[in-house]
Amino acid sequence: MKIIELFPTLSHCIETLAKERFRHLVTQCIENEQIDSQLKDEIELLKAFLELTDFRKLRSESEKHLLEGKKVKFSVYWKEGKPHYQMIVT
Repeated sequence: MKIIELFPTLSHCIETLAKERFRHLVTQCIENEQIDSQLKDEIELLKAFLELTDFRKLRSESEKHLLEGKKVKFSVYWKEGKPHYQMIVT
């Protein structure tokens, strides 16, 4: 199972990080002129995550912890054919 880990900060929210990672991976595919199956899986997962996720809710959940000085990690993965995430606060 492919898991993508994203670490938001007060200056880069989860949505921004997901978009940046998605763009980076797409650019990598274009430059390499080949699509590695792992790269393709990551792109598809991020695309679905960006299209189907309520980022207002995620920002609200994560920013309160970030403001307290805690670290936040989102693990994004497929579950039953849909993108899911787990937020871990340390």
